[in-house]
Amino acid sequence: MSNPVYLALDLPRLEQAKALVEKVKAHIGGVKLGMEFFYAHGAHGVHEIAHSGLPIFLDLKLHDIPNTVAGAMQAIHVLEPAIVTVHTSGGRAMLEDAKAAAAEGTKVVGVTMLTSMDQRDLDRTGVSGTPHDHVMRLAELAQSAGLDGIVCSGQEVASVHAQWKKGFFVVPGLRPAGAAAGDQKRVVTPRNARDDGASVLVIGRPISRADDPARAAREIEATL
Repeated sequence: MSNPVYLALDLPRLEQAKALVEKVKAHIGGVKLGMEFFYAHGAHGVHEIAHSGLPIFLDLKLHDIPNTVAGAMQAIHVLEPAIVTVHTSGGRAMLEDAKAAAAEGTKVVGVTMLTSMDQRDLDRTGVSGTPHDHVMRLAELAQSAGLDGIVCSGQEVASVHAQWKKGFFVVPGLRPAGAAAGDQKRVVTPRNARDDGASVLVIGRPISRADDPARAAREIEATL
């Protein structure tokens, strides 16, 4: 894609969200709609944002028994998402059924380890090894289950790309040089993530909360 930046659009009011997309759409490649947006605005909200003409990434992080996830995937066919997320930790059967149920042309990517988590969080949840170990293990599972790619932090994407040359890699938790990390713990710059093999760069607050969102998006685009 010519512009790998997807704006993370988690605003409480639909009109506000639409206005932001209109301001920045010349400097982004797509829009990521997460659970906060989807639960607030549903299918209607997705259709409204899709009027921008930009690809839609539904970051729903589906995670349930295989039959339920497959049904959910079939239910969103009408929304024509370019990308949908599932939790890789749901297991191989769930991942296989999710991919099989996805619409043609929709990329299914597996969330590995949230960028808000670090080593201490892994230890507390009983997961062995380092964050890098955990992501690599789940990436191998996603690949073997037939997914298109994974979601991982910029700190792991180079290693995953080396292991999975044709994978599709979504990297969130990105911050331009000098920006505050906020609640993200494993961050890199958009340029670094792209250089290391990221296919999609998910960027939210550095654009959506900027005094001039269009300028912020344009400046990020210029670094790529």
